[in-house]
Amino acid sequence: MIYLELFLTFLQIGAFSFGGGYGMISLIREKVLMHGWLSEEELLNMIAVSESTPGPFAINMATFIGSAQGGVLGSALATLGVVLPSFVIILIIASLIRNLLKYGGVKAFLSGIRPCVVGLILATAVTMFVSTVLGFASIGDTVAVDFKGLIIFAIIVAVALATKILFKKKPSPILMILFSAVLGMLLYGI
Repeated sequence: MIYLELFLTFLQIGAFSFGGGYGMISLIREKVLMHGWLSEEELLNMIAVSESTPGPFAINMATFIGSAQGGVLGSALATLGVVLPSFVIILIIASLIRNLLKYGGVKAFLSGIRPCVVGLILATAVTMFVSTVLGFASIGDTVAVDFKGLIIFAIIVAVALATKILFKKKPSPILMILFSAVLGMLLYGI
């Protein structure tokens, strides 16, 4: 039954992901492709939409994928599944946090999780870049460079670096998303 499968899959994603939405991308990608719910291209489009719509990324992804597979009930169950583990864990931690942080084991656990989260986020970013811009999805595929995508990526990186150097602050993510959307419309056509 698709509803139970959506709930359990996103419950597993919510329970075993660290680092927030970006840390979940690799696990979401693996599960969604494994179940055949979306193609690689559809998933990348959904990531872009989830990233540019208001709200937490992981919740948006769960809602969109659940809706695509099971309508309103599917979106509700996928969203509940991805949120439930964090909600329960945060409730437990909030009641115990003062006592837990004084133990070396807890500090060691948190210190060990950080590099893993960074690695997952970096691996996902590289995978998305290679898949989107280079058109290379799996071993044996030929490279089909998307020059328009590469140009947009280069412009966004240049604008971000220039903003940081000239104004001594990071560019607004909202403005960068809007700017990249405008670039996409200009280069790919409306």
